[in-house]
Amino acid sequence: MEHTTTSTRARRPRRRGALRLASLALIGGLTLTACAPGGPGDAALAATAQASTEQTYVSGAGVSSSSSVDATTTTETISATRTAAEAFMATLSDEQVETLTYDYDDETKSTSWSNFPVTFVERAGLNLADLTDEQRSAALGVLEGLLNDEAYQTVVGIMNGDQYLLDHSTSSEDSLGQYYIAVFGDPSGTEAWAVQFGGHHLGINADLNSAENSITFAPTHLGVQPAVYTDASGQEIQPFDAIYSSAFAFFDSLTDEQREALYQGEQVESMVCAPGGTCDFPTGTGLLGAELTDEQKSLLLEVIANWAGMADEETTAATLTDIEATLDTTYINWSGATEYDMSTGDGIYFQISGPDVYIEFAAQQGSAGADVEGVTTSGWGHVHTIYRDPTDDYAGSVTQQQSSGPGGGGVPGARGAGRVPPEAP
Repeated sequence: MEHTTTSTRARRPRRRGALRLASLALIGGLTLTACAPGGPGDAALAATAQASTEQTYVSGAGVSSSSSVDATTTTETISATRTAAEAFMATLSDEQVETLTYDYDDETKSTSWSNFPVTFVERAGLNLADLTDEQRSAALGVLEGLLNDEAYQTVVGIMNGDQYLLDHSTSSEDSLGQYYIAVFGDPSGTEAWAVQFGGHHLGINADLNSAENSITFAPTHLGVQPAVYTDASGQEIQPFDAIYSSAFAFFDSLTDEQREALYQGEQVESMVCAPGGTCDFPTGTGLLGAELTDEQKSLLLEVIANWAGMADEETTAATLTDIEATLDTTYINWSGATEYDMSTGDGIYFQISGPDVYIEFAAQQGSAGADVEGVTTSGWGHVHTIYRDPTDDYAGSVTQQQSSGPGGGGVPGARGAGRVPPEAP
């Protein structure tokens, strides 16, 4: 399936409203082995299409999910996430709670997530595939309390994309579709605590602090494979459309002179600061934020908000205000395609590197064996990203350690700072 678009869709307000995404979409699909077409895996994909209903059901699961809290402030989000976490923990045995929970400052927080499959890097907490329907429903309820609707839709799209590959691709990686949840600290207490959730193409680290009325998502790994897939109801699902649209809206706003500074040449897939790895946060390559107009800075903040703005409006505004304050000393660079056209080229790479934000977006030039006829599973359709805060990763609770697995999530031959850009297109 090829996808061509030149749209620059405006971002909707980042709040939780009437839109209801199927938090139980993975109940039937989180399995250890592939499902035959028409089985519970396809039912899970179909459930993502039911976004307009107040109550959604997963076919054959026998469970339901009702409307969630409309959180618009940091306080509301922390409260909703705490309530959901406590409700989830109430469904677990003592042994499961022990596996789920860690001290807030346990260094495992920094080593138990990666862009590698769960068979390469061991995740913390509980595997959703090992839970009952009720427990999985409650676990996904934690994400619903934490994320705004757009972010939740992106996350469900990523997870169901992995399930789609498990069901339909040539991949022999049986960890596809497996996701883990862990809690660091005590949600019921007054101190800071954190939620970690992820698998192969997803790694959310959210630190919540009631005393400081703050939430941070640094670091967070969002990935996608494939770029676009069709669910059982025939609806086209494209998890990264908002990211691609906002990135190209920024790129298209630049002058030829600005693009000359920004553009680094052919597509690069190597990441300087790969998920699960340590990082020196390179700066000095590309276009300097001080050279942007106010409108262009706003468009760049829209790009950043795809990672930094995953919660409510107040939290997003506070985070982006801090980033905006140092945007003049932030560098942006770009490689690969210069048009949002998935039918040509090998995708894009971009890097945003400043005092208060670090983002990498890297298309992977290979499918890792997950091939589906007619579906884009490499380049545009296989992307790894990372969002970090050089000054406040994990809200300062731990220091990033090198994760287990090949290279700690890193890729040999990664591009560093100071590269001289070739001619811009």
